Amino acid sequence: MRNWRAKTAAVAVVSALALVTACGSDDNGSSDNGNGGGNDNAGNSSEEGADGSGLSGTITGAGASFPDPLFQEWIAEYTQNVEPDVTINYQSVGSGAGVEQFLGQSVEFGSSEEYLSDEALAEAESGRCEAVQFPVVFGAVVIAFNDPALDGLVLDAETIAKIYDREITNYNDDAIADLNPDFDLPDQEILPVHRSDSSGTTFVFTNFLSHEVSDWESKYGAKKEIEWAEGTLGGDGNQGVAQGVQQSPGGIGYVNQSFALEAGLPVAHVVNEDGEAIAPTLEATSAASEEAEVPENFQFTINDIGGEGYPIAGTNWIFTYTCDYDENTADIIKGFWTWAMESDRADELAEELGYAPLGAELKERVLVEIEKTNSGS
Repeated sequence: MRNWRAKTAAVAVVSALALVTACGSDDNGSSDNGNGGGNDNAGNSSEEGADGSGLSGTITGAGASFPDPLFQEWIAEYTQNVEPDVTINYQSVGSGAGVEQFLGQSVEFGSSEEYLSDEALAEAESGRCEAVQFPVVFGAVVIAFNDPALDGLVLDAETIAKIYDREITNYNDDAIADLNPDFDLPDQEILPVHRSDSSGTTFVFTNFLSHEVSDWESKYGAKKEIEWAEGTLGGDGNQGVAQGVQQSPGGIGYVNQSFALEAGLPVAHVVNEDGEAIAPTLEATSAASEEAEVPENFQFTINDIGGEGYPIAGTNWIFTYTCDYDENTADIIKGFWTWAMESDRADELAEELGYAPLGAELKERVLVEIEKTNSGS
């Protein structure tokens, strides 16, 4: 597996340069190519790619940090070994900012762990044309700890909710002890760490709590951004939460599994709908994803996970438009996401990082949806 964090930093520099280029004026003072994507490179690039496919140019996407480790791996594989004349910049700015940039037409595609609502779809159509949204991968949101001795600590939804509501403030609380009779729990104050930005990971986390805990639903709800209880610590992006947990004695935080793996953080086993304490493994995430009921419009959440499934599981969606891309840009968008759905190598990279690829039947549905990009309908 590549050092994706080092690569992320490098891509971020390229992204910044690409945006400067996209936003800069030409010799006549013009700064907008009329394509709504905020990036002139794709439309002005040469027609022929190095492999004869005709794909050549640059596209930019923005959104969730949840899939960023995987997206950087996919991008590197695709642009180095499949389409070497294509450049894809993905900015890990959080789901909320990604949706805003997509609706504001400053990027070619957006990304989030919460699907576009009917209201957001109407906003997209009023400003441009119909939006296309499709899922590309499943992943787990894990509960990570600062203390290695807590690896495998069992928590349920009620206990997690009370920790983040500051009703439970010490690891030796009776509620935690009851779930972990074999643990020697420390007399340690708990410091909950949360996302400070508008976040799809927060949506997945709070959706789980809202679905399982009525008090959480009434007080906080399921959102990308909420008003957290006093005595909690905010971090920017999944990486910021992981760092906050690492640097804070007593720290506990919710992050995408790949960030916990990369940081070597100990994680909780979370009780699912059948009362089973489940470790956040790839197999457990796959089991959860198989229980998802995916409607025709792809607007869904993953709830009521039992069996061997890990209960805090989420989906990443990609957003594109049905019009206004130049043909080359549209071909790059469709080419990359089609490769991500069809390539065995793309699935291998996802699994290495702890993400669960879509099932074969769902992939076929997604491939049809991808083709709606720039279709005019």
